[in-house]
Amino acid sequence: MTRFWETKILDEMNQQEWESLCDGCARCCMVKLQDEDTEIVHYTALVCDLLDQSSCRCTRYPERHQLVPNCVIMNPERARSFDWLPTTCAYRTLAEGRPLAWWHPLVSGSDETVHEAGISVRGKVIAESEVHEDEAQEMLIDWVQI
Repeated sequence: MTRFWETKILDEMNQQEWESLCDGCARCCMVKLQDEDTEIVHYTALVCDLLDQSSCRCTRYPERHQLVPNCVIMNPERARSFDWLPTTCAYRTLAEGRPLAWWHPLVSGSDETVHEAGISVRGKVIAESEVHEDEAQEMLIDWVQI
């Protein structure tokens, strides 16, 4: 059986294939802070208010970029250049020539394995609106590997 992600590079994928690469971890929905001096990106336990924390999917996906101006538009070029993407991200994984992990829904056949493997943010985050912006630095985490 031929699996498209093993035979195509990111630039060759159609929209449906591209969208299916998202494993539903929601780590991209986490608020990130960049150190002004070192430019190092730090993840926080805060997530976008549009995230359904149970399903780890955006509740307003089609209009997310209009509603959240800093919501990143992912494309093949960015997948290759955003070094802040988690090493588990399928876009980064494939851009770096690595295989998808066993828990990725395209490999496992189940949307739940990303949660079972502890990769998703389910149960680990809180909505950004629930914390005063001055307290965001107190929410830094170290369980996302970049």
